[in-house]
Amino acid sequence: MAADDARSILEVRNLNSFYGRRQVLEDISFRVPAGKVTVIMGVSGCGKSTLLRHLIGLKPTDPAQIFVDGKDLAAFDSREMEAYRKRIGVLFQAGALFNSMTVRDNIAVPLRVHTRLAEPTISIMVRIKLHQVGLTRFADYMPSQLSGGMRKRAGLARALAMDPEILFVDEPSSGLDPITAAGLDDLILELREAMGMTLIVVTHELESAFRIADQLIVLDQGRVLAVGPPESIRESRDERVVQFLSRRADERARDQDGYLAELLAAAGGRDRS
Repeated sequence: MAADDARSILEVRNLNSFYGRRQVLEDISFRVPAGKVTVIMGVSGCGKSTLLRHLIGLKPTDPAQIFVDGKDLAAFDSREMEAYRKRIGVLFQAGALFNSMTVRDNIAVPLRVHTRLAEPTISIMVRIKLHQVGLTRFADYMPSQLSGGMRKRAGLARALAMDPEILFVDEPSSGLDPITAAGLDDLILELREAMGMTLIVVTHELESAFRIADQLIVLDQGRVLAVGPPESIRESRDERVVQFLSRRADERARDQDGYLAELLAAAGGRDRS
């Protein structure tokens, strides 16, 4: 089934976002098909993380801009928002593990907070999640004793603790070696195939994005440049998309001497004023 034919579990309509007076997202629109992997990619500072914060409800959204199963996220009351957050899991960029807890206890946190399960049942569920991410032998390790890739996997196990319908993943390959990053890509694909999960992955890693995505969304300077399956994005003739995919630096970034001269001239002007 093509991504466009799947039921849309999330829809973004003309989303605008500001930090103070600075606009960071402008008229963002796209749909997230259920049971697929949607990858949001773009250069650093293009608005990916801000968009993710809106989608998971950490940044307030104006009415009629984000819809969950056709319902306006901005209109959710506290009970509806709590129910939505129980439907989602989030793997933050650095794992966001509690450093004072073992891996086992980190994974148990959502189950202890959001359910009334008995401890023996929680213990069984934690072991299942550890097995899913290949960390069964590291249950009693502290986060400081884990490698970067293992911390990401532990964070993923915690994000999966409540068996979420939608999983948000922020920069899964950031700071990892190619082999470890490829292992996380495989794990993401396994979650889609085995659990029918909807995944929204934020990344700037091209190889990973094209490997795991059913749908790609390319952002630049707070705007959507392109949306579609990987093959259509590769064929895009948009100049900025082509530049991003070919990893070409901006002319301004390459002209270091000219850029430095501009900065010095601007500084001189301020000193004289």
